[in-house]
Amino acid sequence: MAKPIRVAVTGAAGNVGYALVFRLAAGDVFGPEREIALSLVEIPPAMQALEGVAMELEDCAFPLLSSVRLASDPREGFADASWAVLVGSKPRAKGAERSALIKDNAPLFVTQGQALNNCAAQDVRVTVVGNPANLNCAIACQNAPDIPDSRFTALTRLDHNRTVAQLAARAQVGVNRVRKVAIWGNHSSTQYPCIAHAEIEGHRGWPVFQDTDWVRNVLVPQVQNRGAAIIEQRGQSSAASAAQAVIDHLRDWYRGTPDGEFVSMGLKSRGLYSTPHDVFFSFPVTIAQGEVTVVSDLSLDSYDRCMIDASAEELVKELKTARTVIG
Repeated sequence: MAKPIRVAVTGAAGNVGYALVFRLAAGDVFGPEREIALSLVEIPPAMQALEGVAMELEDCAFPLLSSVRLASDPREGFADASWAVLVGSKPRAKGAERSALIKDNAPLFVTQGQALNNCAAQDVRVTVVGNPANLNCAIACQNAPDIPDSRFTALTRLDHNRTVAQLAARAQVGVNRVRKVAIWGNHSSTQYPCIAHAEIEGHRGWPVFQDTDWVRNVLVPQVQNRGAAIIEQRGQSSAASAAQAVIDHLRDWYRGTPDGEFVSMGLKSRGLYSTPHDVFFSFPVTIAQGEVTVVSDLSLDSYDRCMIDASAEELVKELKTARTVIG
């Protein structure tokens, strides 16, 4: 049997991390034949809770889980990791501004980027979940100069899944009938959930695609503000749905996207679609043999362009704010 895949997860005792690690151990990403070794990373005050998570993982007797390592030092946690999922960050509280998230979390991702650079496996792939995810991904990437920036991704799959679900509900079809939804930009209220190229059952002849009023005035703001709405209802940010999005993101990165489908990932911009360089921007992508490729030939109308530009402007401002915090 092949050597177990080592997967590091930060914030593993938190709500998202707790919902995620059991899915990883069950084989939901790497399949029913591939063993994994988990490295679970937490801040020192959460180590007792993390030990409880490890006990539960042991009690599940997962056949594919070869070992569990616990660490409060990211250098130890990321050692030899081929996959790193950076979930841990200070969560957004009800009514909190994103600028507060940046100040609280930017230094953490400097440290984690450095630890990845120095300790992770040469083939490491990194997914940043902790908010603000796009910015945190940029910070981690900047502090890991020896890791190709194509190996860093920010999670926007939750927004993608939310858009699929809302479109399917409006059209009264199963979510598996919906393809080619795209999330552009930042994982924030400026993101652009786009169905301009989406298909249902392989075509665009559905009335929902012509319902411009619903798309612009219901779907777009509903997806943009879904996280805040869940915090309002639960008193906490999304957990189970976020963990599912991580599973989907990692699975597609590992196995590839189905033919004729694209999904959404935050990647370092190379200027495609006139997006600003260096920010991590969500694009529609296809994946084959672990290589992520931006879908580069989509037509954009003036509304699309306006929405994409607004999110790009926010990302540039966030990066400037972070530089004042971390230098």
